[in-house]
Amino acid sequence: MQGNVDIRVRGVVKKYGNRAGNAVDHIDLDVRSGEFLGLLGPNGAGKTSLISIITGVRSASAGSVLIKDHDVANVPDVVHECIGFVPQNIALYEMLTARENLSFFGKLHGMGALKIRQRSDHLLERAGLLARSHERVGTWSGGMQRRLNLITALLHEPGIVFLDEPTVGIDIQSRTAIWVLLEEINKAGTTIVYTSHHLEEAARLCSRVVIMDQGRIVGEVTDTKGQGGTERLEAVFLGLTGMEYRDH
Repeated sequence: MQGNVDIRVRGVVKKYGNRAGNAVDHIDLDVRSGEFLGLLGPNGAGKTSLISIITGVRSASAGSVLIKDHDVANVPDVVHECIGFVPQNIALYEMLTARENLSFFGKLHGMGALKIRQRSDHLLERAGLLARSHERVGTWSGGMQRRLNLITALLHEPGIVFLDEPTVGIDIQSRTAIWVLLEEINKAGTTIVYTSHHLEEAARLCSRVVIMDQGRIVGEVTDTKGQGGTERLEAVFLGLTGMEYRDH
């Protein structure tokens, strides 16, 4: 059951240098506690820019973002402890083992050695990586790295998790493992905000889908689960964003 508002975005704008138009154009958005929100849109719609602003990775040109009633711009350290962030590009140290990566990220969150070991054991097992956790990550497949990339963001048990295309370029087995893990943590109460180009994936996972185009929210869908959900989402998506190629 969804409760209070975890994320409140008001009038957020992002402009990059002398580029024409805004990458993010006056976005208002509320995300409630326990929600699984999908951000969908064509290439260049502004999804990654918006996620980066909400998580404090980039600053907004205008507007405000509150996470758990904390202003992201004013108290970034407090917000950092509330959230987990899985970027589109894999953010791991390839020369370190999986356990060494988890230990490094755990220490960044002030976790003690015992807590890091306990959480690492649990998450590595859930992600199917425990048996190879002492291997250097650079020797792993892309799917294994994606799964580790996810659990590093879950290590400190954040109440809100942001994921920017977490299953891009991996096999169906790893994609399914990530889906199941995300469904489990969401069912346990974690709020999730996620971007993807996979409509089928979004229809399966998300309780609500917001569609972006040209930096703006152009619509949303809330009835994607169940039979015909992917087809409904595809029809709405193409109806709002059109059939033209977005080659940028």
